[in-house]
Parts: sequence; C-alpha cells; structure tokens
Amino acid sequence: MNSNNYIKELRGKSVSELNEELVSAKKELFNLRFQNATNQLDNTARIKDVRRNIARIQTVIVEKEA
Repeated sequence: MNSNNYIKELRGKSVSELNEELVSAKKELFNLRFQNATNQLDNTARIKDVRRNIARIQTVIVEKEA
C-alpha cells in the first residue's frame, strides 16, 4: 500500500480507532519478531514495514490530540 494513501486513511479515523490499530500493529510486530527468532519468517522486510506503520499511527494520534 502506498504510504500516502495509508496516512490519508489513518487521518480519517478517530483516536479510538487509531489506538485499536496501534494495538494490532504492535501484536503483529511481536509475532513477526517471534517468527524471526525461530527462523520461520520468510519476509524479514515486513518487520521494517510494521515498525514504520506503528510510527505513522503514533504520529497521527499526536496530531489529533494537539
């Protein structure tokens, strides 16, 4: 997904929806790290993508709270 489209999608959501998405992204990151540690992860670049998505979500939350 294009990052600009993803950011626009995030900005259209409420803070509670963003918090839910943040929790699910953190769970996904945990699972990816666990798979990586047990050598079951094929696409290691996905970890980087999820970390960036978490940062994007947190940025939009801070923007909405300001």
